[in-house]
Amino acid sequence: MSSTSYDLSPRQKNVILACYLGWMLDAFDFFILIFVLKDIAAEFVTSVKAVTLAITLTLAMRPVGALFFGSLADRFGRRPMLILNILSYSLLEFASGFAPSLTILIILRALFGVAMGGEWGVGASLTIESIPTAQRGLVSGILQAGYPSGYLLASITNYALHDLIGWRGMFMIGILPALVVLHIRRSVDESPSFEKEAAQTTNLMKEIKKNWGLFLWAIAMMASFNFFSHGTQDLYPTFLQQQRGMSTHQVSIIAIIYNIGAILGGLSFGILSNWIGRKKAIMLAALLALPVIPLWTLSTSVMGLAAGSFLMQFFVQGAWGVVPAHLNELSPEAVRGAFTGFVYQLGNLIASSNATLQASIADDHGGNYALALAIMIAAVSLVLSVVVGLGREARGKKL
Repeated sequence: MSSTSYDLSPRQKNVILACYLGWMLDAFDFFILIFVLKDIAAEFVTSVKAVTLAITLTLAMRPVGALFFGSLADRFGRRPMLILNILSYSLLEFASGFAPSLTILIILRALFGVAMGGEWGVGASLTIESIPTAQRGLVSGILQAGYPSGYLLASITNYALHDLIGWRGMFMIGILPALVVLHIRRSVDESPSFEKEAAQTTNLMKEIKKNWGLFLWAIAMMASFNFFSHGTQDLYPTFLQQQRGMSTHQVSIIAIIYNIGAILGGLSFGILSNWIGRKKAIMLAALLALPVIPLWTLSTSVMGLAAGSFLMQFFVQGAWGVVPAHLNELSPEAVRGAFTGFVYQLGNLIASSNATLQASIADDHGGNYALALAIMIAAVSLVLSVVVGLGREARGKKL
């Protein structure tokens, strides 16, 4: 491999930056909610479990957005749909801060889920199609690191501003991602792969029927992945607050630490996947999460919980760091924008009950969130390894 195979043009760097920021700020808007579940429950005089319905519907509506925006991206281009996605989720996040009731908030979060569902598939396709093959592992890790980066940004915002502006103000800050659109309009080109295929029209359902085995396997893989990530993230702040008695600031500090671990893990395993293959990198990360579970859930000190959560997210997001490259390499080329996002978000739909399921397990065991977290991740780590192992390897496929 020549030294120039890793060179990126300014335009390619701008694509990576724009799609990273789009996914980061999408995640930032999503994760604001998990820090304020307790506040919303108090304001609307209900339980945390009832508020988790907002998380469930956000995740459940994402396949609608993936299919809608992904199909439009395959027809009209990745770039304009990415702009529309970012504007949509930013405005809906802002509107969430004005919700007069829990019902209205849940409706707004469901609509937010539609906008959020379109962003990943469109952004990932635009990025992976725009870079050299030799860079896919690294760029896959960078792109997916946008997700924990958004969680990290939400953690910092919660630490610095929560007590000053309250949960409504936290949502209103979510309008800021709209500024990314200015960068995309000025500096980002359309995907060269899309431009080559623009004259063709391909029916997504026809491609799914032709590749039904791949379609079902990819959904199973992404369902496992989403249980893996949301099972370690959605209720962890609530666990720290309610079972370990930590303050808002302590929870935010631990969240900052474990999201740094997540970013490092995504980059590390993304790069590793270029050497050992996508499948092996994912399976290795998933299995290495298992021995971390006791430290992650049973620790009682801030240091122990910070260390356990850092390692857990290093491996969880390490596995995720391979996904953009792996899924795009496996997808049918003519419908890549729709296919990648659609199977991702159908997997999300299957996993959308995670927060409510874990909250129910905790409630049934006297508020034992540690047990709910441990059971879920022990099972999912093994399932993910098996499902990925049954799939194909397409590292380095020409896009």
